[in-house]
Amino acid sequence: MTLTLEGLHNFRDLGGLPLAAGGAVRAGVLYRSDALSALTDAGVTALSASPIGVIADFRTPFEQESAPDRLPADRTLDIVELSVLEGALTGAAGAAAAEGGPIDTGMASRILATLPRLGDLYVQMLEHGAASFAEAARRVAASVDDRPSAVLVHCTAGKDRTGVAVAVILDAVGAERDAVIDDYAQSERNLAGPWADRMLAGIEQMGAPLTPEVRELVTGTPPAAMAQAFAWIDERGGSADYLRSGGLTETELDGLRARLAG
Repeated sequence: MTLTLEGLHNFRDLGGLPLAAGGAVRAGVLYRSDALSALTDAGVTALSASPIGVIADFRTPFEQESAPDRLPADRTLDIVELSVLEGALTGAAGAAAAEGGPIDTGMASRILATLPRLGDLYVQMLEHGAASFAEAARRVAASVDDRPSAVLVHCTAGKDRTGVAVAVILDAVGAERDAVIDDYAQSERNLAGPWADRMLAGIEQMGAPLTPEVRELVTGTPPAAMAQAFAWIDERGGSADYLRSGGLTETELDGLRARLAG
């Protein structure tokens, strides 16, 4: 049965993506989503009953404080804070606007105007985030079938930091790259509508013009951006070597493959 978490816009199980060597990524092991602050009561109940036991949160402390995750009270989940700064500004602005939080409009506008395009932003994430992405992979490798220990990776939108993290993990275990990029691109469709409208309203509240570049940063998932990230990774030996550079051991890498591609 497909797991759904009511209130989330960009939640999904990554199981079923095709593997280059044949077969498919195992279901019920690795999930991705937008922030859990939007979970309804029914969504919280479904999360409690799910195989998810680890929440890997790539948001900054400000984002977490502005829009705290809603979590079950009837069981404990392992919360792993893996803050990645790149990609955080638009998420923080939207979260603060949605919650009525403080926004330094002048500073935020100036920073937003100088942000790079998404592909360049993803390269910056990769340059500085290897240890965080490797830790997320480590938690997937350590998951088991006999207790709730599947990993849910999320940030604010579930498209950028989350997108890069799961793309690297899936690529390292041999998922077909075109399928990984297609999954990344799905986030733009999932977020279209009320979620995107709310986030863009938060950017407008900052006093920043909604240029096509800003709209892409906040709500877009163009395949070319993830392809640029993969090109950067390939120049450095591939996704497995990248995760090794972040501290993932060979044993952990074997465990990751066994969990997702075994």
